Amino acid sequence: MRVRIRFTKVGKVRFLGHRDLARIWERTLRRAELSVAYSEGFSPRPKLSFGLALSTGYESDGEYLDVELASTAEPPQLAALPGRLSALLPEGIDATAACEVSRSEPSLQQAVTSCSWLIDVVDVTVAEATDAVDRALAATELMLTRERKGKQVTDDLRPYLLDLSVTGPTPTGARLLAELGTQPRTLRPSELLAALDPPLDEGLVRRTHQWTTDDGARRELIPLDATSAQHDGERAS
Repeated sequence: MRVRIRFTKVGKVRFLGHRDLARIWERTLRRAELSVAYSEGFSPRPKLSFGLALSTGYESDGEYLDVELASTAEPPQLAALPGRLSALLPEGIDATAACEVSRSEPSLQQAVTSCSWLIDVVDVTVAEATDAVDRALAATELMLTRERKGKQVTDDLRPYLLDLSVTGPTPTGARLLAELGTQPRTLRPSELLAALDPPLDEGLVRRTHQWTTDDGARRELIPLDATSAQHDGERAS
């Protein structure tokens, strides 16, 4: 049985790296007495698969974890599982939904086609941010040069900019709402801000959704009609 879990990562835990996060989940699943399947070999590891990597320092309302349960395990009560896990997780990490997914479905890394982001930009007015957004949306290309493996590489980011808008002011600047593509490469919020004209300075960043696509239609990674326990993961603050 393969169980998909959606969880948050907000507050101080946003500074946890991926390895630390993985260890927290391994410990939590043991404490919750879930019979997780293990890999074979000299050093068996629990069969856990995470969604797209989240940059250290970013918050998220929509992180995902696939857990492979042992074939002999008794199926968990999915409706109660998020609350059961949240009680064992550190502050800032809460399980918000769980459902069974078929083993034939692609991995989380393969399934995600875009992500939605709330991006705070600092030391800028709403009007200035709106002008930069309008220029980006009107552009046919957004070129960004970066150093990769010791070489200067220039990429066109425009195909990965699926949507971008200014939602309003913040105490230190303005807030953007963006949907950024992930295939065949992931466009990061920091890269988007660097490619704007003029470039904008990043404040707090929060991922709100990881989307997949079925027959051209965008949907959540946990289907809305799945057997799950859910609460509103959107935070307006």
